[in-house]
Amino acid sequence: MKTTVKDHNQLFKEEEYIKQFEEKKAFEAPCSNEEVERVKEWTKGAEYKEKNFARQAVTINPSKACQPLGAVYAALGFEKTLPFVHGSQGCVAYFRSYFSRHYKEPVPAVSTSMTEDAAVYGGLSNMLEGLENAYALYKPQMIAVSTTCMAEVIGDDLNAFIRTAREKNKIPQDILIPFAHTPSFVGSHIVGYDNMMKGILSIVKQKDMPKNRINVITGFETYPANIREIKRILDLMKISHIVLGDTSDSFDSPLTGEYNLYTGGTKLADLFDAINSKTTISLMHFSTEKTMEHIKSEWLQETISLPYPIGVKNTDYILETLSKIMGLQIPEELEMERGRLLDALIDSQSYLHGKKVAIIGDPDIVLGLISFCLEVGMYPLHILCTNGGKDFELKAKELLEKSSFGKGCNVYAGKDMWHLRSALFEQPCDLIFGPSQAKFLWRDTKTPLVRVGFPIQDRHHLHRIPIIGYQGTLNFLIQVVNTILEELDRQSIDGPNFDLIR
Repeated sequence: MKTTVKDHNQLFKEEEYIKQFEEKKAFEAPCSNEEVERVKEWTKGAEYKEKNFARQAVTINPSKACQPLGAVYAALGFEKTLPFVHGSQGCVAYFRSYFSRHYKEPVPAVSTSMTEDAAVYGGLSNMLEGLENAYALYKPQMIAVSTTCMAEVIGDDLNAFIRTAREKNKIPQDILIPFAHTPSFVGSHIVGYDNMMKGILSIVKQKDMPKNRINVITGFETYPANIREIKRILDLMKISHIVLGDTSDSFDSPLTGEYNLYTGGTKLADLFDAINSKTTISLMHFSTEKTMEHIKSEWLQETISLPYPIGVKNTDYILETLSKIMGLQIPEELEMERGRLLDALIDSQSYLHGKKVAIIGDPDIVLGLISFCLEVGMYPLHILCTNGGKDFELKAKELLEKSSFGKGCNVYAGKDMWHLRSALFEQPCDLIFGPSQAKFLWRDTKTPLVRVGFPIQDRHHLHRIPIIGYQGTLNFLIQVVNTILEELDRQSIDGPNFDLIR
């Protein structure tokens, strides 16, 4: 007999489940349907917005994750490196599932599986046993150690623990073990990435012959295609380079029929040779602040933090900077890509101009999206950056003040998506740029969502399409303008006009 497995959306619309849900609601009986609707409408008004923005004791749907998640990501950017988290097993399961839902890929990481006894007596024994087992089972060449809340609250000393592990011969003396303290209760995933990246680069100390080459740190870049795009641009410009923390293959590996625990990553030989490069550039200032300061002060190397290259202006600036640093011409192929992007922008201008946008995400990506909006004549009306501080707020406002399309726009640093919900009801937008969690704003406010940033968990393969550089900006433009056109079709489906050509 043939059976059909129904999607849960279909299943829960059947009479049996509808009745079950109604009975459950009646049993719980918190309040009447009329009261629910009344309060729901009240939360859309100015009175509730004032109370919402005044709250301090709770965060609702923030656009950020915790530090050790970023540390795990940084570690996976290096060859044969095992992320090792000193904390509970549940925390690491969360990090792995968070990444797996974004990339649809398995994510290797281990933990010291701290439990209640470790919280009382300290986690040294967990660390010693964990390092010994991790090396015996997985044979990494580098183990990158970070921490979670539990280890930080009780004050475990990673440096002392790792030294003890070597003294007790739990691990080989020559294995590389960089570390970073990454408490989950402060900062965010971009801070954890920065701390771990600095920790990894701190093991590099010996300089050799200087080389006419640059290092690139992409920052907390969750689009493998973006990393490949920047490498393609550098190759076109014939610039010798090392990408430090290259996760392009780690999170987008081919299906060969055999699982490889360590796929891709910056080669460890290149990691140790990076100290001899001429310059290090960062494509994300806010997720590499400590790392770049370390390179400048300890490696004695020139450092340049560049704007995230979404849009014509930001890409122009990066190519001009690279050309100046290396004394090389920008190749014709990139100039042709620029021209095609400009042509596409002109083709779509009538649908972009004047549209109001809400932007959600990490600081550097948000600044890049603001720049894109301003140069195509869109208004970035609401800008939300949960893990942005005063420095981000100043940069965002400075950027907005340079354009008439930035006048009257709102910057919400440190706020969450429930704050943005109130703002969208008071000042509606035509589009939202942001991660998957913003779909709850789409549901409430009916504002179409263009998925960009991290995490994107309810759509597939977007991380395989670049959104930086001229070609990447063209890809993002296609995504934006077609979202606008799809919304026009939805609005006109029952009307007298249903255009075939737009």
